[in-house]
Amino acid sequence: MDFNFDQIIDRRGTYSLKWDFLQEKVGDEEIIPLWVADMDFLSPPSVIDALRNRAAHGIYGYTGWPDSYYQSIIFWMKKRFSWPIEKEWIIFTPGVIPALHLAVQAFTQPGDKVIIQPPVYRPFRLAVENNGRRLIQNTLVNQGGYYRMDLESLESQIDDQTRLLILCSPHNPVSRVWRAEELKELVNLCFNRGIIIISDEIHADLIMPGFTHLPTSQISSEAAEITVTCTAPNKTFNIAGLEMGNAIIPNHRLRARFQQALLKAGLFLANTFGVVATEVAYREGEKWLTAVINYIHQNYLFLQEYFGHYLPEIKITPLEGTYLAWLDFRAFHLSDKELQEKLLRKAKVWLDEGPKFGQGGQGFQRLNLACPRGLLEEALERIVKAFRS
Repeated sequence: MDFNFDQIIDRRGTYSLKWDFLQEKVGDEEIIPLWVADMDFLSPPSVIDALRNRAAHGIYGYTGWPDSYYQSIIFWMKKRFSWPIEKEWIIFTPGVIPALHLAVQAFTQPGDKVIIQPPVYRPFRLAVENNGRRLIQNTLVNQGGYYRMDLESLESQIDDQTRLLILCSPHNPVSRVWRAEELKELVNLCFNRGIIIISDEIHADLIMPGFTHLPTSQISSEAAEITVTCTAPNKTFNIAGLEMGNAIIPNHRLRARFQQALLKAGLFLANTFGVVATEVAYREGEKWLTAVINYIHQNYLFLQEYFGHYLPEIKITPLEGTYLAWLDFRAFHLSDKELQEKLLRKAKVWLDEGPKFGQGGQGFQRLNLACPRGLLEEALERIVKAFRS
């Protein structure tokens, strides 16, 4: 089956955070938005058809989770990652961001320390600070554009009040797919020091050719004991607006604590359309996903070639996973405010500014590659013109 990812679809008027809030946010509807991480592609046809059929029923009452929902997740994890999970390990969450907040509430007390590894997805920091916990930042090491975890620094920052580490795997925004050796070292350190790992694996399905995602929990028996894996079909199949997610927790004691946090938050029921979309996507969406990954990878190669030829001062971090390119603009010696203004007002392209991702983000921008090639090319032309004129 062929999928037309070149098709440019007008998303204005759909309450799209990415497109409809341009006027409110930046006051200019001519700007091309390549910031927030959702795709400008149609979701898989099977998902669209299933949602259309469910909508035609006409009653959208309270919805639970059928056994087929759980079995679709079990099927996907086994097929995609050779990870044999069990039904009782799966706990529904209304997305990964709520799951991060719930995990902080479940496994820490006010004043406890939680480690993140910036530059990293901003909700990691917010999940810690919004809940009155103390933030510890173990900044990734940037070695010529290639990032690694600084485990020596990490170990030195752990004390008796450190309870939790939030891991981004694959990493957003630096696009790393962590190798087995890296995860083993991290797991051993956390296991020996009594640290629970919250592994955000929402981009786990979006892995570029030549790389393999390994679920943190599957690294070892010790990993399974201390890891809460946060997953969702949202990024994979472009259904983020349905706000679906799951926490996969093998350790029954951790699972009970997480379930208690859900109960305290009053989260008892499912999204009617989200249940349908998740089940169909995991059962029938793999061919679409293979095609979309190939298209995104070609967009990445196009980005490399275009900037390499016209604006080589911009350095592009190698894309191993996610559909998010991490761009280094530091050669232009602009402040972050000047850089953002140049992109927004002169190039009329909206990227995610690096400082949003914390320490190590200064001078960087994040670009969403999950868009039609023509839209990407127009945005890159604008950037080149803005920086060459």
